[in-house]
Amino acid sequence: MGVEEITEITDISPLPLVSLNHVSFLCRSVRESVRFYEDVLGFVLIKRPSSFKFHGAWLFNYGVGIHLLEHNPMEAEFPQKSRPINPKDNHISFQCSDMGVVKKKLEEMGMEYATAIVEEGGIKVDQLFFHDPDGYMIEICNCDNIPLLPVSTSYNLKPTKGFSEGVGCGFVENLMMEHLNANMINFSF
Repeated sequence: MGVEEITEITDISPLPLVSLNHVSFLCRSVRESVRFYEDVLGFVLIKRPSSFKFHGAWLFNYGVGIHLLEHNPMEAEFPQKSRPINPKDNHISFQCSDMGVVKKKLEEMGMEYATAIVEEGGIKVDQLFFHDPDGYMIEICNCDNIPLLPVSTSYNLKPTKGFSEGVGCGFVENLMMEHLNANMINFSF
């Protein structure tokens, strides 16, 4: 196999994206998955629109939402739950400030995980992989050790507002969290 050369296309402008809003997962039990994302990953259950005609839940933290959709066995077969932990599987990844604390918590909870180390130019990144209750892969890492260097010169990376200043959340996230307590009533379960 040869290496394919990437040609830069400079006359196309990207979509006017601002940030990642949410990821969505089909799950066997919304209740069990909510508990996992709250207890293990620190997400907060938030109100979802009552107009939805299917069982689900929305969670939010770290500037991103997770939308859980309960599987309807009449619509399709649910993917196999127990698969080996494979770092090359589809996954979502969360930046972490202390990998030791993550390992300790997962061990205390009796959760199986796999670790890997990526090295680039003498810089090391620790990775830890595990599954949620439905078999979706989750990675925890200290990936910010490696600088983001665009391969293409035609696009600029857009910094997250407040992220580089250590503030963490943008306007929308702060607004959501301010109203979280007031809107915790009338969950759509």
